[in-house]
Parts: sequence; structure tokens; C-alpha cells
Amino acid sequence: MKKLLFLAAMAFAGTMLLSTEAAAQGKASPHDTVAVKDIKVTYGRPYKKGRVIFGGLEKFGNVWRTGADQATEITFTKDATFGGKPVKAGTYSLFTIPDEKEWTVILNSQLKQWGAYKYNEIKGSDVLQVKVPVKHLENVVEQHTIRFTPKNDLIIEWDQTQVSVPIKI
Repeated sequence: MKKLLFLAAMAFAGTMLLSTEAAAQGKASPHDTVAVKDIKVTYGRPYKKGRVIFGGLEKFGNVWRTGADQATEITFTKDATFGGKPVKAGTYSLFTIPDEKEWTVILNSQLKQWGAYKYNEIKGSDVLQVKVPVKHLENVVEQHTIRFTPKNDLIIEWDQTQVSVPIKI
């Protein structure tokens, strides 16, 4: 009888552990990976759903994970320049600080950050920050999108906002 109770308790504990782990890894938004030669970005892709995004959902002047769920990550397989500043080959968390007229785009060496909640604790690990102008779009981009131009420039767009960061490999 003790053996049976022990096995039942172990099975219950294992089930709880697995369901807790799955919930912790659960993602509310779809995720995507986009790549061009020598650069890859992995990010969550939330939808607008009728909300005001910048200046509303994402407050101006606050650090944003640049997507949903886990902070966006960007990988360079070769040394590059990002917004005119040198960056070594490697993987970085990509954060942004949206504002009305320009954004600050940040590469940080601390990976696997959930959101930007602990950014103030890890901002000492920033590798670089660049400022880029905001472009107002005529049409609404319903789902947060990150893409590359043929010249490898990184484009971030959502709602009626777009920013572009020049990248050279």
C-alpha cells in the first residue's frame, strides 16, 4: 500500500511539474524567425486588435521587448555594423525605447529575458544603443512585423509606425 501511495504521489508531482513548466513556456502570441544571410531575428508577433500601440499599449519613453513574451533576439554570424556602430558576431536581446519621433534600439548581451521587466537590472549589459527616426505609415500593420530590406536593413513595424536600422556585414 505504501508503495502504491508513493507511486501515485510521484506521478502527481511529475504531472504538476510538467504542466507548470509548459505553462511557463506558454506563449500568448505567435512567434517567428526571419533571416537574411548572416543575420537572424526571433520574436513574438502580437496583434493590434484595435488598440493604440505606441503611446498607448507601449508607452513612449519605456523600454519594450520589441515583440511579445520573451525578449526579441538577434543573431549575427559575422561581425557587423548596426546603425553605424560595430557589433561582434553573436546573439543579443533586442530592446527598443519607442518615442513619437525617434526610437532608441538597444542590443543587450543578456539572453532569455522574459519581456523587459528586468531591463533596469541588466542595462549594464547593453552592447550598443542607436537612435533611428520614426516613419508614419498610411496603412495599419495589424501584426507586429520584423523584416529585412534587400540591403539587410532591419525594419520594425506595427500599427502605423515603422523604424529602420541599417546593418552592414
